[in-house]
Amino acid sequence: MVANSETILKLQSLENKIEDKTAVLAVIGLGYVGLPVAAMFASKGFHVIGIDLKQDRVQCINAGNNPIEGKEPGLAELLKQVVKSGNFEAGTDYHPLEQTDIILVDVETPTDDQHNPQYQALRSACTSLGEFAKPGALVIIESTVAPGTVAHTVNPILSEAAQMRAIEPFHIGACPERVMPGKLLSNLTQMSRVCGGESPEVARVMVRFYSKIVEADLDSTDIITAELTKTAENAYRDVNIAFANELALICEASGGDFLEVRRLVNKSPGRNVLLAGAGVGGHCIPKDPWLLAYGTQGKFDPVLIPAARAVNDQMPKHMAEKALSLINQMGIRENESVVSILGYAYLEDSDDTRNSPSEALINVLASRVGEIRVHDPFVQPYQHDVYEVVQGTDLVIVMVAHSEYKTLNFKRIAESLRHPIFLDGRRIITPSQAAQAGLQYHALGFGQLNTSQA
Repeated sequence: MVANSETILKLQSLENKIEDKTAVLAVIGLGYVGLPVAAMFASKGFHVIGIDLKQDRVQCINAGNNPIEGKEPGLAELLKQVVKSGNFEAGTDYHPLEQTDIILVDVETPTDDQHNPQYQALRSACTSLGEFAKPGALVIIESTVAPGTVAHTVNPILSEAAQMRAIEPFHIGACPERVMPGKLLSNLTQMSRVCGGESPEVARVMVRFYSKIVEADLDSTDIITAELTKTAENAYRDVNIAFANELALICEASGGDFLEVRRLVNKSPGRNVLLAGAGVGGHCIPKDPWLLAYGTQGKFDPVLIPAARAVNDQMPKHMAEKALSLINQMGIRENESVVSILGYAYLEDSDDTRNSPSEALINVLASRVGEIRVHDPFVQPYQHDVYEVVQGTDLVIVMVAHSEYKTLNFKRIAESLRHPIFLDGRRIITPSQAAQAGLQYHALGFGQLNTSQA
């Protein structure tokens, strides 16, 4: 779609407001994406209004405090600075959108048990902003959505709202976020973005807008390409993780060591086998491949994407089966065994528990073992002393490679256990380190034929 001359003039006016930083911004959803985005634009001199339905989160933010735990370099300091300056304020009310020129939508877009997208939050946000937003405002969907979602879900809601209010239509774009916990600010500034606009003119304005915080490439394109690009990049990673995980299972079954095989394979040009792990969690990787597949609208049935998802989804179950096998090999009654799990977040040094592999592991073990203890330095209510947690345990399972776990006194860990069985789902220590500490070492991707090499 090409904008008419009147629309072009209004978009040029918006560009001018972006340049002189008089454009007022709103960010709907102040989670892992929306909060750092809002803070970053506020730090560049824009007035930013944040909207979130969680009153406690809003109060925390307006007090200048960071509600996101875990290691997020620079975020707490930046948030305190922009709140103090008055450039950023949060609330639960949509009425302030009457004064905003640009609205960013950063709400969750999960999938259900059948892998279909659940857009309740997205529809609700679009309905509410459509009721109050300034006529002709630029609405940018930063949430990751299935290809075609803006056209079939967002556009109808916003078009109907503009017609009901008899106002100038909203301009619409999609610029999917590219951040991960632990690197929120650095990802925002250093990673390229795809700016998809309903017209080339809208895309150009989006590029000008994001150039205020992004130091990497900004590519202008159409909305469907932006939607496809984001879901494809996460599906690509998921498929590659699945290969690494399946290779680890093969190495384990055949008596090899995945880490050594990976090292040697990656010596070949163009090969980059990823690290295997005890599970794939988070908000994005478990669902975005399904969003990509959903975008086919039944015209094509993907094969590789579902297969990769199946491999990655089974990893916590594999860890549970491995743990139960070790318990039985030691002659311990399952219903009398005590298992300690190290890590509950889905990612190292983060408090993000969305789609936690540890939760999936616990669901399998809960009906089989006597007691399950959990430790995580970033997640309440698991922030206890790790040595007290493992005291008297029959088996320790490492599910998350938190920095704290890599520097544990493993000899002390071994001495604290009732049975010194150590199951490493993230390969945080080597077999020789475990042996020196007095631990019986077992690990994902570490075959039994290698136990003699410990």
